[in-house]
Amino acid sequence: MTEKITLAMRRYAAEIYRLQEDRPYVGLTELAEHVDASLQAISRMLGRLKEAGYVEHEPYRGVRLTEDGERIAMPAIRRHRLVENFLVNVMGFGWEEAHDITDRFELGVDDLIEDRIDELTGHPTRCPHGEPIPTRDGRMPVLNDCSLVECAVGQRVTLSRVRVHDPDKLRYLGDLGLRPGAEFELLSFAPFNGPVRLRFGRQELVLSYELAAALFVEKGGR
Repeated sequence: MTEKITLAMRRYAAEIYRLQEDRPYVGLTELAEHVDASLQAISRMLGRLKEAGYVEHEPYRGVRLTEDGERIAMPAIRRHRLVENFLVNVMGFGWEEAHDITDRFELGVDDLIEDRIDELTGHPTRCPHGEPIPTRDGRMPVLNDCSLVECAVGQRVTLSRVRVHDPDKLRYLGDLGLRPGAEFELLSFAPFNGPVRLRFGRQELVLSYELAAALFVEKGGR
């Protein structure tokens, strides 16, 4: 008999999905930090997910979702990103607060409330950080963007996603005006992963290489 898919299983699958966007496998220690659970609890849940066919485990490398695992992750990702929109655009929280508050807030959200949140926020297609929101039937929109550090000097780009959850970094980027939709020109890279210089409006900005790598952009202005 197939095990019933629980909210906890969807939550773990969603977190693995987010983490494996940047790497082929997700380590158990890293996953434990992101879901705030012990390694013992992580191992138990991963055992359930593996037995149900939702994850594959590669010794010394970590885990990754199967196609079925990605499917069960979509509802949790959709709910999380819709709630982030509600917190920021309706309740007035800062985008730097949204991720952590959502982890607590969404525990009380059911399908009925999720649908009302979707309606109240205007059926958004992206969260406040620019990440795509899966459709109700579980399809993840395909984005045509790349990390800023993969672009050529002199290129004009539009900020698509900000792939960082650290509140201080988000607050800093927000103060600079670097939110999804912002257009700027890449001026230069310093050698050896040094600072990255941008022209944004009439000002020039300097970002660390690490922070620039977390900015995903679409080439050309809108």
